[in-house]
Amino acid sequence: MTPPGPVGERKPEHADSASSSPLSSSTSPDASRAAGTCDNEDANSPNASNSRLARLWRAYDAVSFTPKRCRWDPVEPPKFNIWLNLLFGAAGAFTVANLYYTHPILDILAQDFGVDYVAVAEIPTLAQAGYALGLLTLCPLGDLLRRRPFVLYLVFFTASLSIGLATTGSLAAFSAITFLTGVSTVTPQVMLPLVGDLAPPQRRASAMAIVVSGLTMGILIARVLSGIMTQYTTWRAVFWLSVGLQYTVWFLLYLFMPDYPSSNPGGLNYFKMLWSMLVMLTKHPVLVQACFITFFTAATFTNFWTTLTFLLSDDPYNYSTLVIGLFALIGIASMCIGPFHARYVIDRFVPIFSVLLGMIYCLIGITIGTYTGTFTVAGPVIQAFLNDFGMQTCQIANRTALFAVEPKGRSRVNTVFMVATFCGQLTGTSVGSNLYDRGGWIASGSYSVGSIGAALVVCLLRGPWETRWVGWRGGWSIRKKVANSSDGNTVEEKNPLRRLDTNERLDEQARKRQAGEDLEKGEARNGDHQVQEQGECDQEAVNSMGVERALEGHAAEDKTDEVYGDDEKASSKDVEAPTMSRETAGNKV
Repeated sequence: MTPPGPVGERKPEHADSASSSPLSSSTSPDASRAAGTCDNEDANSPNASNSRLARLWRAYDAVSFTPKRCRWDPVEPPKFNIWLNLLFGAAGAFTVANLYYTHPILDILAQDFGVDYVAVAEIPTLAQAGYALGLLTLCPLGDLLRRRPFVLYLVFFTASLSIGLATTGSLAAFSAITFLTGVSTVTPQVMLPLVGDLAPPQRRASAMAIVVSGLTMGILIARVLSGIMTQYTTWRAVFWLSVGLQYTVWFLLYLFMPDYPSSNPGGLNYFKMLWSMLVMLTKHPVLVQACFITFFTAATFTNFWTTLTFLLSDDPYNYSTLVIGLFALIGIASMCIGPFHARYVIDRFVPIFSVLLGMIYCLIGITIGTYTGTFTVAGPVIQAFLNDFGMQTCQIANRTALFAVEPKGRSRVNTVFMVATFCGQLTGTSVGSNLYDRGGWIASGSYSVGSIGAALVVCLLRGPWETRWVGWRGGWSIRKKVANSSDGNTVEEKNPLRRLDTNERLDEQARKRQAGEDLEKGEARNGDHQVQEQGECDQEAVNSMGVERALEGHAAEDKTDEVYGDDEKASSKDVEAPTMSRETAGNKV
């Protein structure tokens, strides 16, 4: 195995490395044929084992190969456009649907496998348990691995497992494959942090809304398709359709999903990475607040869709399974307007304001549906629309706030958030079913009203600009202080994975021009300063030369004075000498 080269490319195998690598040390075709003629060589022999490994390695190379147009170019990163965003949404829809195909057809599965209803009732639980395991163990790897090969292997593996679901005749095998399918059905949760990396901060909410809408629509579409197809064909046709859809998604991702480097190219220790998710809960109050909010709102979502079947199948409605399944179309309608709401509301205001709006939508829908649903079907219809729309709004707004706190740990942040969501869904299903069994539709609906009330309390504990755990420091303003920011306050560093859009390029060019002008002005000021300093230096030199000349003049004058002084002394001695001679001569006379 050769060391990895540039992203999206593989270094050629050299002869010396091929001979030393156990994966490439398979025998030649001639040698293999010769070995095959020798009494049908044992399949467990080293040569046969190496041949199988070589075939697996070639399959690995084929799946991980990156087309030229999808390879990473650090100079010109791939553009994240609307078509790629829609592809991510479709991939999320048709992969997460694996968890929900069995929900409307459990009674048919029980008849086909020849068991009672209790035996097949555990199948959705196994799928959810596998999904929880995948969230905890696979999703954090998005901060460590390249996302393109990671996503492709997940989709390919899940699609291949679905073939087993469509063909098996054993309930035990069906249950085991369902669990494994749940583990690998985490593709949307790997893509969402990637969208957070690629989308501009000011448009991150609308980009994520497309993927979240696809995720939620996948849940609802799975119920509709499964119920309708089983009504007219067999339940196995549902899973064959799932296989075809997943392989189609894999093929489209293979052709069009760009390759991106790891967000942590230096590498991370896997177990320390898991531990860091707990540390994040002690560092970021906004993460803890978002986890509590999503726990309570997710509980209302699953509580409604679980108990709705009981309500509509009993008096006074007595609807068929097909009609009950069509209620999912109401939720799909709410998902379609989610991206537009995200673009014009969530992207323009602070996240906590949009979270509050989402909970108000949920509260209105739940209140109407709970207390009118026993005598008019309009109540559940309104609740289906507003509850789904409100939950989607809360999810998107919370993620826009969370993805700003840990730019290099978005997969781990999303994992913590989704674990809280998953726990809320399990709680809503369990508590809602028990309350419906004891007190009916109004009892289970009142639990949802209480859950939204608890979420509102948690939401109002922290203001939009509060950095501590509780409080409203910073004011009540809902407008973003930083326009090019997802949470309205955090100025994010330039992400090398993301290509700048038109406005950002113009801003970047304006900043460069301004920087160039400032540099030129600075150089001009420095030049003037240098000229001034040079003039001062020249003046100082002139002054110093004048001083030196003056000193030299004084020294010359001093020397002249000394010479003249010596001459005067000499002349005075000459004058004194004749005088003394005359005096001496007079005395002698």
